[in-house]
Amino acid sequence: MNHQQSEALFSAAKNVIPGGVNSPVRAFKSVGINPIFIEKAAGSKIYDADGNEYIDYVGSWGPMIMGHCHPKVVEAIQKTAASGASFGAPTARETQLAEMVSEAYPNIEKVRMVSSGTEATMSAIRLARGYTGRDKILKFDGCYHGHADSLLVKAGSGLATFGVPTSPGVPADFAKYTLTATYNDLDEVKQMVAANDKEIACIILEPIAGNMGCVPPVPGFLEGLRELCTQEGIVLIVDEVMTGFRVAFGGAQERFNVRGDLVCLGKIIGGGLPVGAFGGKKEIMDSLSPEGGVYQAGTLSGNPLAMSAGIATLNILKEEGFYQQLEEKSAYLEKGLLQVAGNSSVATCWQRVGAMFCTYFQQGPVNSFADALNSDTETFSKFFRNMLDNGINLAPSQFEAGFMSVAHSQEDLDKTIEAAEKSFAAL
Repeated sequence: MNHQQSEALFSAAKNVIPGGVNSPVRAFKSVGINPIFIEKAAGSKIYDADGNEYIDYVGSWGPMIMGHCHPKVVEAIQKTAASGASFGAPTARETQLAEMVSEAYPNIEKVRMVSSGTEATMSAIRLARGYTGRDKILKFDGCYHGHADSLLVKAGSGLATFGVPTSPGVPADFAKYTLTATYNDLDEVKQMVAANDKEIACIILEPIAGNMGCVPPVPGFLEGLRELCTQEGIVLIVDEVMTGFRVAFGGAQERFNVRGDLVCLGKIIGGGLPVGAFGGKKEIMDSLSPEGGVYQAGTLSGNPLAMSAGIATLNILKEEGFYQQLEEKSAYLEKGLLQVAGNSSVATCWQRVGAMFCTYFQQGPVNSFADALNSDTETFSKFFRNMLDNGINLAPSQFEAGFMSVAHSQEDLDKTIEAAEKSFAAL
């Protein structure tokens, strides 16, 4: 494929934007090529600046569950824009979307809208600290919750040690309040909690880890965390920014029947526009200003355009059979790709939960970030480039999930499987 225009645009962008991109994964560094610049999208397809068409399994990193430019979402945005893009004042749409979120998540009794997933997680953590009067938090290696200082932390040298910063600019004093455990290792979490008795404000996790590929919780892991948090007075924060409304209408918490005290949402509830939210038990949420003393604010929070897009999206997701369609399409693709991979000598491991999936280039299974790091990233990079040349847009990293939409047609799925067969053959 010709990428001449994308190359020129990337060259120009690097002069005025750090690295030429506004989010690092877009740079395509891990797959050894320069990024393609997107000009437009429709349904299951995206089109780059050179006019190349791709079947898209990135979906703006998750929110395009109905495909790009769904007519009802476009109409809602256009209609709202005509009456004002932002007021910095309350609108009825904020209440309407909050009610819809609470309907889908019974444990969200009150919700605060924000403008990004990072805002949602950092605010939820501050709220948990303010509510409990404790300073330490516990996160899991390989789970990404945005770029707030206290979350850009990796594990220390032992179970009772504090974390260390993974990015320049994060003071060690911030990181020392963050404990990092191994995802899916409940015993390790219990040891950490015991070693930091009555000091941990919250445990935050992705219920399905989507930033190390697609790693579901092993049986008993979420249930064990829920029980432990209840016993120890720890706030359980379930980060469903990626999984919310994707793996079920009520997200991973509905799918696994385990409920958090606080929940973070994003992506889908904005219909593709910048949005985030956090909510949970009334008694915890009432600690937020102006009701309580924990401060959080945002001029563009509850933006009318994002609220309208979210309302239009959730109304469609509620329609009967929506998630069944997603499951059938995802299962069809899974069956085809497993067959193609099985006919190849390349080691792969396919993992999927609903309309969220990943192919690891290793034997698997992958249950933790340490497991994910065993993947052959060089082979993945070759596979990614082969698929792109065959008109398939995958996430440009071995450690990111792929996403299905209801806009993907049978023809799209068959073309994807055919492209995979060619791509494996070329490895």
